[in-house]
Amino acid sequence: MSKIVRPRAFIPVRIAIMTVSDTRTLEDDKSGNTLVARLEKAGHILADRQIVTDDVEKIVGQLNAWIADDNVDVVISTGGTGLTGRDVTPEAFHHVYEKEIDGFSAIFHRISYEKIGTSTVQSRATAGVANGTYLFALPGSPGACKDGWDGILEQQLDSRHLPCNFVEIMPRLKEHLGRN
Repeated sequence: MSKIVRPRAFIPVRIAIMTVSDTRTLEDDKSGNTLVARLEKAGHILADRQIVTDDVEKIVGQLNAWIADDNVDVVISTGGTGLTGRDVTPEAFHHVYEKEIDGFSAIFHRISYEKIGTSTVQSRATAGVANGTYLFALPGSPGACKDGWDGILEQQLDSRHLPCNFVEIMPRLKEHLGRN
């Protein structure tokens, strides 16, 4: 069973939040606000926050900008993971992944199933890594953002979490590129 070990040092990570929506603004972005409140409560740093329309090229452009930014360790998006024609977030994320984190979707769906039952099949939550940056795409509801953060990301982005966590392997994510 996983656990948090307090004698280990907490290492805050720099997280960018992307809300994918054709209609949201920063003022009414409940899902983005949910993620910002949770990451700040956990002691992490909000590196940037943007609202991007449901357009593959625009999402890829923003992802690439953050992936190239040494001041962004993690990107978490909310929205655009459903099945309708405008839901293109997973396609955009897959354009930039070097490696997909398959287990993220599996665990997200397990957690989601406990709350909304079989309706979880309509989500295409996904995660991966590109240029040493973690990328997580969550559905657009505040409940789904809470599930993703509280059930997975809060622990995996905590350097004290055992037996392993995403933070402790961050320095090794670029090994294949021949740089640290």
